[in-house]
Amino acid sequence: IEKFKRLKNEGNDFVKAGEYEEAANKYSECMKLNPEECTVYTNRALCYLKLYKYEEAKQDCDHVLQIEDSNVKAFYRRALAYKGLQVRKKNMAGI
Repeated sequence: IEKFKRLKNEGNDFVKAGEYEEAANKYSECMKLNPEECTVYTNRALCYLKLYKYEEAKQDCDHVLQIEDSNVKAFYRRALAYKGLQVRKKNMAGI
C-alpha cells in the first residue's frame, strides 16, 4: 500500500510539472500493484490526453466505467478522448 501511494504521489508530481510521459509510467506501475484503483486510470487518461494518445485515454476511461459506472472524471475524459479522435479523423480525411 505504501509503495502504491508513493508511486501515485510521484505521478501526481510529474503531472504538476507537465511531465506527462513520466506520470503515465508511474500510474502504470500503480496499476500493477492495485488494478482496481480507478483514480490511477483517470489520472493516466489525463496524461494520455495531454500526449494526444486519445485511444489509450479512451481505453482507461472505459475500464474505469466498467468498475464505477458513474465516475464523472472518466465520463469527462472519455468525451475529451472522443473529441480528440474525431479531430484526428477529420485531419486525416483532409490529407
